[in-house]
Amino acid sequence: MNSNSNMLEPGRKSAIFLQNGGEWRRQIKRIKFPLLVLAAATMITLGKSDQLGLEPLRSKVMDAAAPALEMLSRPAILLDAAIGRARDLIAVYQDNVQLAAENERLLVWQQAALRLASENAELRDLLKLAPEPAISYLTVRIIANSGGAYVRSVMVDAGRRSGVVRGQAAISGDGLVGRVTEVGDSAARVLLITDLNSRVPVIVEGSRRRAVLTGDNSERPSLRNMETGPAIRIGDRIVTLGQGGVFPPELPVGIVAALDGEVARVEPYAALSLVDYLRLVDYGHSDLLPGSLSLTACGGKRSDPSLGQPVRR
Repeated sequence: MNSNSNMLEPGRKSAIFLQNGGEWRRQIKRIKFPLLVLAAATMITLGKSDQLGLEPLRSKVMDAAAPALEMLSRPAILLDAAIGRARDLIAVYQDNVQLAAENERLLVWQQAALRLASENAELRDLLKLAPEPAISYLTVRIIANSGGAYVRSVMVDAGRRSGVVRGQAAISGDGLVGRVTEVGDSAARVLLITDLNSRVPVIVEGSRRRAVLTGDNSERPSLRNMETGPAIRIGDRIVTLGQGGVFPPELPVGIVAALDGEVARVEPYAALSLVDYLRLVDYGHSDLLPGSLSLTACGGKRSDPSLGQPVRR
């Protein structure tokens, strides 16, 4: 009996424990609602109470949380700063590309403006030596330069179709450049006064001595076959004589720049290497010369301007 009672004792204890647990749960359920109501009332009362009592607590909480919040906010601040710098770099790059394109366009326009300014200045210089109204003239552009060691001539963009004939004088805004020696349908060749075959009758204004301006393919032609008379001085002005049936009188040529014994060197007024435009002037003397030579029919011949006859090199 004792053994059986001992075996039933744990079962009774468990039943009693379960019975007591159920009782406690029923008691908690009874007081749960009143407790919740009491907590809510307490919270409402505290919320409505004077805030001065809670301010020290809030201050301590803020002081304790500030370092942590600062640490948490630093990555966001650094990320915003990096994004801002990246945007600035992209904007600077785009501005640089745009400015480079604008600069390139401006350089093109600048070159065009400089070229037009140079052409306008040269064309204005041509007006300084405008021929008389009765004399016909044609403004042409140089399209090629011989550039050789033994030839001093240029090609212009007008020919027989434009009324160009052999013997016409070629002048710039400063003075005599040469004369037309070969004529094609749409182009013509001008023999410069520095060419080896160039001969121009001139006169020295100061001494009134006559001479022949002779080219020798150098930058300064010389005065040959000079008449006797007063001494020539550096700086004397040289103009055309108007004899020989080629050039009119008093056309400016240059000045005496050097004296080499009895030979005087003349610096032309016209900068022959810098001229881009010429004025071909018909003084009415072309009918005194032989017919025009074709650019394609010259065949190794050059004309002697002093005689008007071809000379074989």
